[in-house]
Amino acid sequence: MEIGNGNGSVAGLGTRIVENVSRVLVGKEPEIELCVIALLSRGHILIEDVPGVGKTMLAKSLARSLGCSFERLQFTPDLLPSDVTGVNIYSPNTQRFEFRQGPVFTQVLLADEINRATPKTQSALLEAMEERQVTVDGTTYPLSLPFLVLATQNPIEFAGTFPLPEAQVDRFMMRIQLGYLDVAHEVQVLDRFQRESPMEQLEAVATAEDIVAGHKAVQEVYVDEQLKEYVARLTHRTRSHADIGLGASSRGSLGLFRTAQARAALDGRDYVTPDDIKALALPILAHRLILKPNAELRGLTASKIMGQILESEPVPPPTLVSRFGRRAAG
Repeated sequence: MEIGNGNGSVAGLGTRIVENVSRVLVGKEPEIELCVIALLSRGHILIEDVPGVGKTMLAKSLARSLGCSFERLQFTPDLLPSDVTGVNIYSPNTQRFEFRQGPVFTQVLLADEINRATPKTQSALLEAMEERQVTVDGTTYPLSLPFLVLATQNPIEFAGTFPLPEAQVDRFMMRIQLGYLDVAHEVQVLDRFQRESPMEQLEAVATAEDIVAGHKAVQEVYVDEQLKEYVARLTHRTRSHADIGLGASSRGSLGLFRTAQARAALDGRDYVTPDDIKALALPILAHRLILKPNAELRGLTASKIMGQILESEPVPPPTLVSRFGRRAAG
């Protein structure tokens, strides 16, 4: 798949998906684009926001736009790991145990309110998210590609919830927030949903094969050595910052690297610029940071500290060269 702006390119693919999802989700084009970036980077997304802002609608419309299979799993305290991955059940007819697949065997999985399940159940997704496979009773089953987990959690209601372990959080490539709409966009929602949901008329504008081809095309986007070092420096700064108890992992560096390639491809470029990295550093790295208690008492947040790091870290000069030898402005 080409990088440029044609219908068969990554940029054309991204444009079609964003425009199609925007028919349902009003005024959230930047957030939809982030989802497409994560999808093309083979990453997963944690959506942290209050109820009723369109988290489920985003997942459903994205899955329908891709022509991919979709499953929604409501996480509750009584949910078991086997309810996620599947279970072996004895069949009297065959006199053998047969594996019945769980909801994780899909291409787009909505893990709704993931922090309401116990850590044991949350961890059932670890192998699937990292290795695109599930192991049950010693047998490993591969998952279909593409495989995207969209998990949601409510940041204001903590009764009966279980905070995600660091290992689980680190497997989400990015965290996004949808937020409330302004008045003009709220009116558009009322108009569009007056008679029926636009979701009913939503058709696929891409296929699973398009996304897999997009994965390969994104991997070919050129990243200058100075930009690789810039990514590593940003991640290292989170590990040595005085107010951060636990910084971003190497998985965070790799996530920032991959999503910068995807953002460049969506823009029709075959090379990454510093702006690609700066635009994605916050959604990729901030949720991986654990602040020291005294920093939280002073009102600091991971997003604020990440902003300070971006402002103070020197940016490489805009003298990059694309993989075709053209000079690129940063």
